[in-house]
Amino acid sequence: MKTKVSLSLVIGAALVGCFLLMLVVSFFYTPFAVNEMRSAERFLPPGRPYLLGTDNFGRDIFSRIMKGTQTAFFVGTLSVLFGMALGISLGALGGYFGGWTDRILTQLGTTIQAFPGVLFALMIVAVWGPGTFNTIVALSITAFPGFMRITRSGFIQIKEYSFVEAAQTIGVSPLKIMLRHILPNLLPSLLVAASNGFAGALLAEAGLSYLGLGVQPPEPSWGRMLNEAQGYLLRAPWYSLAPGIVLVLAVLGFNLLSDGLRDLLDPKQ
Repeated sequence: MKTKVSLSLVIGAALVGCFLLMLVVSFFYTPFAVNEMRSAERFLPPGRPYLLGTDNFGRDIFSRIMKGTQTAFFVGTLSVLFGMALGISLGALGGYFGGWTDRILTQLGTTIQAFPGVLFALMIVAVWGPGTFNTIVALSITAFPGFMRITRSGFIQIKEYSFVEAAQTIGVSPLKIMLRHILPNLLPSLLVAASNGFAGALLAEAGLSYLGLGVQPPEPSWGRMLNEAQGYLLRAPWYSLAPGIVLVLAVLGFNLLSDGLRDLLDPKQ
């Protein structure tokens, strides 16, 4: 039966595609220098030549949003990849071998998930110090229990299938069984979780940067821009609206993409 592409997938893919295009373009071109200050052009409203206006230092907001896309996607991508790699590894070990290995790893994941993700990341960054690297590590640690739970439950179920038992009977190594026979069946669910996790990573990075514990100046960050704009809400509302709307659209795009992928890859769910 042919699977129908959902509207969520179309809209989500379109939004994510726009941000990916902005990301690529920002490596080669921005309308103005990102950190160039022009004291005579502070708080200019949106128009020509400043599409989204200027900030309190006379910097072009649109150029900084474009550059901030690099920060958001860099932190989000590495956080999801590291969290996914750790979660899949631990979930596969616990789900396949069971016993005390499974109990220890499950307890570890449950303990981390007992804390709200952003709060746990905030605690880690507060202890280790602010910065891009520590932000990635913190978000990776908060992300891996979700991937571990999906992987573990999938391994527990699939390892009982006849084709896995047949591979065990003829002496195929556990590592090869996990990588060739079980893990490929979990890729659709993991892909959906990765898209959803990316949205969470974008929001968490913006939150940490807003609090001054994430990406540090002079690197542009959407969360940092919101922090800098909060004192000028009445004087220059576009200053906070621009990064705020961009952040909302990015998170919405990945959430819609996640829902669309779930409908496409796992219609029964």
